[in-house]
Amino acid sequence: MSSRGFVLVVLAALTWGTSGVAGDVVLRRTDLDPLDIAWHRMAIGAVLLVVLHLLRRQPLTTGGAPGKLLLVGVGLAVYQSAYFVAVGAAGVSIATLVALGAAPLLIAVGGTLLGHGRPDRATSVALVVALVGLVLLVGVSADAGGDAVLLGAVVAFGCAVAYAAVVLTSSRVPAGVPTTTAGFAIGAVVLTPVVLVTGLDLTTDPVALALLVYLGAVPTALAYGLFFTGVRTVPAAVVSIVTLLEPLGATALATGLLGERLAPTALVGGLLMLGAVAGLYVRRMGDSNSRGLAPNPLSKRAP
Repeated sequence: MSSRGFVLVVLAALTWGTSGVAGDVVLRRTDLDPLDIAWHRMAIGAVLLVVLHLLRRQPLTTGGAPGKLLLVGVGLAVYQSAYFVAVGAAGVSIATLVALGAAPLLIAVGGTLLGHGRPDRATSVALVVALVGLVLLVGVSADAGGDAVLLGAVVAFGCAVAYAAVVLTSSRVPAGVPTTTAGFAIGAVVLTPVVLVTGLDLTTDPVALALLVYLGAVPTALAYGLFFTGVRTVPAAVVSIVTLLEPLGATALATGLLGERLAPTALVGGLLMLGAVAGLYVRRMGDSNSRGLAPNPLSKRAP
């Protein structure tokens, strides 16, 4: 595993952690709905990525994987849209914890299935623990916040499914293919007719406009560029644990800036979800070390 790739994934995860708070501020200050925010983010990000790609004069190629790129683009569109819906309904903390807490387990299970094998015992135990944590987090939060929070949590789980599909698919796209540029361009094209049918709203609020540009430029164009570059040389299991920095960072920001609070039992549920993924990673790292495959944890290959 490349240490440079690891650093790129870490930077991407830290940057993504700011997107929920930025989107929530836009929701509070304007009449834009979550779909509008998702479209702005994808459209601005896609334009920036295409312009940068053209300036570098790199060839546009699918690398023989147009189907995979289409799946990445659709997955990004679904993930971005569902995420901001979940933030609006359940808040930044719950939406991000559910979406990014469940995704690593889905990635682990999906990777096992794609490898034509059954989930091993460590994966199965981690999945059970994560599901218990999810039930605690969602159940307690729904009791406190009502049906809207429950709906937001369900939508956030849909985010996790879309995110897992993007990670697993993008890791199989051949090197040299502009996955980030193609994915967001396709996603923006897919999302445009949807927002036009539902009614696209714009805003003139300067703070909201600045945050929309920020969403498109930093946690999108920059962060996904870093992520898709790094994920080519980082095993999926390592990517799973590193991306936990996003829900942790997002929850910290939501607590400090937006005043969100999780009930103690709900917090335990969130920690169980994150701990399940961390435990799975440590177990796999230990298995690899015992076989003499990874004296350095960062050089570990995913099983």
